[in-house]
Amino acid sequence: MDSAPPSCKGRRYPVEVISHCVWLYFRFPLSLREVGELMLECGIVVSCETVRRWCAKFGSAYADAPRRRRPRPGDTWHLDEVFIKINGWLQYLWRAVVQDGSVLDILVQNRRDKAAARRFFRRLLKRTGAVPRVIVTDKLRSYGAAHREVMPCVEHRQSKYLNNRVENSHQPTRQRERAMKGFCSVGGAQRFLSAFSGISTRSRPRRHLMTAAAHRAEMTVRFAIWEQITGVAGLATAA
Repeated sequence: MDSAPPSCKGRRYPVEVISHCVWLYFRFPLSLREVGELMLECGIVVSCETVRRWCAKFGSAYADAPRRRRPRPGDTWHLDEVFIKINGWLQYLWRAVVQDGSVLDILVQNRRDKAAARRFFRRLLKRTGAVPRVIVTDKLRSYGAAHREVMPCVEHRQSKYLNNRVENSHQPTRQRERAMKGFCSVGGAQRFLSAFSGISTRSRPRRHLMTAAAHRAEMTVRFAIWEQITGVAGLATAA
């Protein structure tokens, strides 16, 4: 059952403005000030601090709703980790996607050893409520050790040539990391990237596999889903 969209009751701005600002910030490599400028061009005065608070409060809720709506995840999971610098310190961003490119989950950790891999595996199983048929990783030994302990019955394929799906999924994160000039804290990076992975991925269909007409039709459907998630569609129906 779909949960109700987060309430914007008591706020100065209507849900249409709030949801649009959140979508702009997580969909495009824009700063908070640039989002404010775009809204100003539409005749709406909103400060960058207000946009920041909206993104912090509603970003995760808007990102989690599509995950609850999607069907049971595919049976092939691709896992990978990349390094990111947070306030000058090296950290690792663990990511899991299914065969169609949808992001299952991300996790920021300071290591990439067996314990870190085991923690990520257990988090995936708990959040998805499913067990894959196959997991695909690179040749990092931590994956093999954690796999034997957490899900030994699942087939494990290790190859640097089979994991392009998840490696390509890192690219939008890298672009956004450069635009933001890095992250300030581990918690902030985890919150932002969790929301970013949910919202940005839903707004990026596999355009290279579609005709222009099919792409427009797909985006129309996704915009309608976004309006349902944020509660904008309900306001239109009531009116």
